[in-house]
Amino acid sequence: MKAGRNFAIWLIIIAVMSFLMGSFSDGARRASASNLAFSDFMNEVEAKHVSEVTIAGANVTGELTDGRRFYSYTPYDPTMVETLRKSGVVVKAEPEDTTVNTFWGILISWFPMILLIGVWIYFMRQANSGNNKAMSFGKSRARLIENTKKVTFADVAGCDESKQELEEIIDFLKDPSKFQRLGGRIPRGVLMVGPPGTGKTLLAKAVAGEANVPFFSISGSDFVEMFVGVGASRVRDMFQQAKKNAPCLLFIDEIDAVGRHRGAGLGGGNDEREQTLNQLLVEMDGFDDNQNVIVIAATNRPDVLDPALLRPGRFDRQVTVSNPDKKGREEILKVHVRKVPLAKDVNLSVIARGTPGFSGADLANLVNEAALLAARKNKRKVTSKDFDEAKDKVLMGNERKSMAMDDKEKELTAYHEAGHAICSLYTEESDPIHKATIIPRGRALGMVQQLPEKDQYSYSKTKMLSRLVICMGGRVAEELKFGVNKITSGASSDIAAATNLARSMVTEWGMSDKLGPVLYAENSGEVFLGKSVTQNKNVSEETARLVDAEIKCLVTNAYDEAKKLLTNKKKEWETLAKALIEYETLSGEEICAVIAGKKIDKSDEMPVSEEKRTQSSIPEL
Repeated sequence: MKAGRNFAIWLIIIAVMSFLMGSFSDGARRASASNLAFSDFMNEVEAKHVSEVTIAGANVTGELTDGRRFYSYTPYDPTMVETLRKSGVVVKAEPEDTTVNTFWGILISWFPMILLIGVWIYFMRQANSGNNKAMSFGKSRARLIENTKKVTFADVAGCDESKQELEEIIDFLKDPSKFQRLGGRIPRGVLMVGPPGTGKTLLAKAVAGEANVPFFSISGSDFVEMFVGVGASRVRDMFQQAKKNAPCLLFIDEIDAVGRHRGAGLGGGNDEREQTLNQLLVEMDGFDDNQNVIVIAATNRPDVLDPALLRPGRFDRQVTVSNPDKKGREEILKVHVRKVPLAKDVNLSVIARGTPGFSGADLANLVNEAALLAARKNKRKVTSKDFDEAKDKVLMGNERKSMAMDDKEKELTAYHEAGHAICSLYTEESDPIHKATIIPRGRALGMVQQLPEKDQYSYSKTKMLSRLVICMGGRVAEELKFGVNKITSGASSDIAAATNLARSMVTEWGMSDKLGPVLYAENSGEVFLGKSVTQNKNVSEETARLVDAEIKCLVTNAYDEAKKLLTNKKKEWETLAKALIEYETLSGEEICAVIAGKKIDKSDEMPVSEEKRTQSSIPEL
């Protein structure tokens, strides 16, 4: 087809050039001769001013005795030749060129149409070249991923159970007859479910790399268009490409963009998206046999998917890819530090223990930030301190060195953080303190960081009540040291955290004696600041008032408990606050040493002097 178009274009170009050359040559000949009327021509002949003529049909060309050229058109005149001979004119005769009249006449008459067709072909070729496929709305946008740098299961860590679930897929792609011989049918679709950054896409690439088969990748949003029917056409084309390369893997990322529940939304749904979903359902389990095409999809919103997608025969296997545990985080860190030179003091197990809730992407970012910090300081190896600073930067933001706190602000922040630290040390089931600092980071003026000894998947009521006391410790410390009228807005985030925790205890976890083990909160599906938003939709006004009263009771009781604790431990609390003013940052061991009255040696870590910091205002939190 392409060769035919090229031949037609070159044929048109040759014809046009020939026409132009013929026109120019004929025009050049006539430009050097004068046009004589037939009567004037005969007068010149009778006056014997014509030396020779050439007759070709009705066309007469010739030369006068003075050397000038001329041309004329003659009517039918039988006596013209006799008159020429009598006047001594040399007469030449040539046959009339009928081919020129017919060919060029036809060409000239059809030239506008031919030119229009040529221009249309040219723009069509331009439109279909590269990525600008203007007329290929219905073509699939699935990209064939070439495994030039093959990803295998050795590059995936922290999700051993998920890898085991996918091993059957690899065995089937390598040897389909092994399962078909016993009448088994491999799952046609695998749905990977998990929070963002847990490695769902990486797992799909690893499956393709292990099986050594073609791997097509596409996003759910690539099916959605403003034209009805385009998405369904793309689904058909995508499966046709996959069948040509079978056995192969077809990976659809963020499938919830096209696989949402049909009929939901304003006006009953979206026709284009629902048609696309219907075509996807048919292709996965319809009349056609797609046993050699395995679809792997990923989403972090399985709750919004249409039930027809999740039935057996389509996505009949769901693989949960959750955030890694401590052992998984350590394995992920080992993968990401392969090309990073580490100092001897780096303990990946300690780093993994200090990063609960981190996903694989978060850990990769942590390693990268640590390497960048070490490179910024011209180090040859990444140290444990670099990882610690990188973790603080990831969790809370950059250290605000340009921010200067006067002595009053520094003292207030030190007592505030010392209150959190003392409550952490003396409450039941509290996690050990990793460090406390009054150096501003991000939006916080200081922080007390706790480091859990192990991953926890459920929390007791005692631990939750202790957490409330720790949250209130900062505000109570400000009140006890500076008075009720001198409390600041620095405890706003602590109050918000305590209120949200108390609300969850009352409405979701059944930890209220008055309300009992009943769910009073409904998840609205919205996320605000990384947390699901819950709303009380199906409760009476009396119950809502009781819920508010229970939340207030939990928070105020924690406030009273923190005040009692800091009053009893006033000596330890003030000692720790003074040490924070002096050193600005203390580790967990150093905090215990300060409270015990021991001297600490921080000569290798010079405190940052206030004079070196640029004076600036402190924003209220």
